Amino acid sequence: MRIIVHGQQAFGKSVLEALLERGENIIGIYCAPDKAGRPDDPLKALAVERGLPLFQPASYKKPEVWQQMRTLNADLCVMAYVLLLVPEQALNVPTYGSIQYHPSLLPAHRGPSSINWPIIQGKTRTGLTIFWPDNGLDTGPVLLQKEVDIAPDDTLGSVYFNKLFPMGVAAMLEAVDWVREGKAPRIAQNDAEATYESWCTHEDVKIDWGESTSTVHNLIRGANPQPGAWTIGNGAELSLFDCRRGGAVDGAPGTVTAIGEDGITVATGDGSIILERVRPAGAGKMAAKEYAQRSGLAVGAALG
Repeated sequence: MRIIVHGQQAFGKSVLEALLERGENIIGIYCAPDKAGRPDDPLKALAVERGLPLFQPASYKKPEVWQQMRTLNADLCVMAYVLLLVPEQALNVPTYGSIQYHPSLLPAHRGPSSINWPIIQGKTRTGLTIFWPDNGLDTGPVLLQKEVDIAPDDTLGSVYFNKLFPMGVAAMLEAVDWVREGKAPRIAQNDAEATYESWCTHEDVKIDWGESTSTVHNLIRGANPQPGAWTIGNGAELSLFDCRRGGAVDGAPGTVTAIGEDGITVATGDGSIILERVRPAGAGKMAAKEYAQRSGLAVGAALG
């Protein structure tokens, strides 16, 4: 098949690499526009290195973009991490249309931060979907899905990089094979089961130490590494990354009850959290004990 790859960043690059390695006929690359002062997107860099036709429209809503896509005579468009809205006029240009990767089990967790929210909500399972996009937001028919466990101490980073990223590349190849073989299903999503969450933002991940240990733990790990849960320590913002659940302690929620080699213990609404790695404002990530030493944080201090 004549295949367009549309995507960006490391995932888009890895999908393109995998398709090229097995000899697929890649006839065009669509990539996010360049950003002033930023390095080239990894997908763009690989396209340039391999001498592949490269296109970077700022919008896919323009008829001239659809016409340009038609000149490629593509059979399929493989969408590997696309943030711009692509209307059906562009999606349907290839003979067999377009297929897209989404890191959740649609129709659950439609939206742009679909890995963060299942972890924050305490879910124990998530997965990925390859689907046929339409004019809705993650609403098109499902082609295939894969499930993964969310372990008790998994973070956004571990779920994505260790599970959904490599599994997603393999699933994209499997989906291409299904399309080529004429056996790719189009299973309508059940909108009655749909959930949608917008971006997981800085404002969403401020810690309320009065919440349960599980709630605080899930929020920290679901925002690790981005956008980074946070609290206030010594009058300044303190981002929180690696942590683990602690036991019962004496102290009001937010109180620092211990500082040791293993981290900073902070009281929650029903127990404690042990902070292991943090980032103070204006500095890099560091061990929690190092932060306590540098900042003068002491047992009995209050966070939040």
